[in-house]
Amino acid sequence: MAFVIVEPHAPLKTVSVGEGTSALRRAAARGRLGRVPAHLLLILLAVVSIYPVYWMFVTAFRPGDEALSTSPLPGPVTLDNFAYVWKTIPMGGMLLNTFGMASLLAVAQLLVAVLASYGFARWSFAGKKALYLLFVGSWLVPFQVTMIPNYLMVSQMGLLNTVAGVVLPQLCSAFAVMMLRQHLESFPRELMDAAQMDGRNAWQTLWQVVIPNLRPALAALAIMLFISAWNEYLWPTLIMQKSQDLVQVGVRAFLGAEGNNWGAVMAASAMACLPVFLIYVFLQRYVVDAFVRSGLK
Repeated sequence: MAFVIVEPHAPLKTVSVGEGTSALRRAAARGRLGRVPAHLLLILLAVVSIYPVYWMFVTAFRPGDEALSTSPLPGPVTLDNFAYVWKTIPMGGMLLNTFGMASLLAVAQLLVAVLASYGFARWSFAGKKALYLLFVGSWLVPFQVTMIPNYLMVSQMGLLNTVAGVVLPQLCSAFAVMMLRQHLESFPRELMDAAQMDGRNAWQTLWQVVIPNLRPALAALAIMLFISAWNEYLWPTLIMQKSQDLVQVGVRAFLGAEGNNWGAVMAASAMACLPVFLIYVFLQRYVVDAFVRSGLK
């Protein structure tokens, strides 16, 4: 068996099966070699991103007199810094309070995003595009612009030093609405029409048809909202003036009290980021899947 290769302005060439296979292999090898620079760049960026976290844990596991060592290896490993932090500040209570705050905020933002994106994706109405652009445009407004008005509102409502004061001004996430709208735009319209023909109203269609088919996207978005709420620092610090309430506020107060005890400070920071780090490690496939599917039609 032989292949006939046709090239523009060139005579016909007959190539055997073996030569054709070799040519395909050479082309595949060149393709793999062409991806090497891109992979090397990604590896370099990953190392640059991960190294500060690695250095935090290395310093946390070092003895106090070795905290400022420049060695990239932990050397003598000890848990003294973690024990000292656990005894000095109520880390367990702060982690529990922060977990509750982040969970409540993520659920509230997810609920608002589901309702808003469902309305934008299902119905057509006057000013829909302009309203959506204004809605997403709120994402571009710096938080510092709305921080003082929100603080005054929370103060007048008597919600300072409460979890409700942290959650209430952040109930709506434009990012979450934008992500879910992309998924709902690609959702089969036939399923919604079939549900309507079966006698379901818009509310029943949302919870009985749409939501069950969006569970992977909702799970991924919930994880991202939880991580964002957990990592929030400025607003909880402004509202929660008691350092024993949330881990972000407690770690900052611990940093100011301990001064140059960098081993203990790094141990406190490691304990603060460990829960969300573990959540992301075990559930990262949902996060990646949400970004991939959000652009598909």
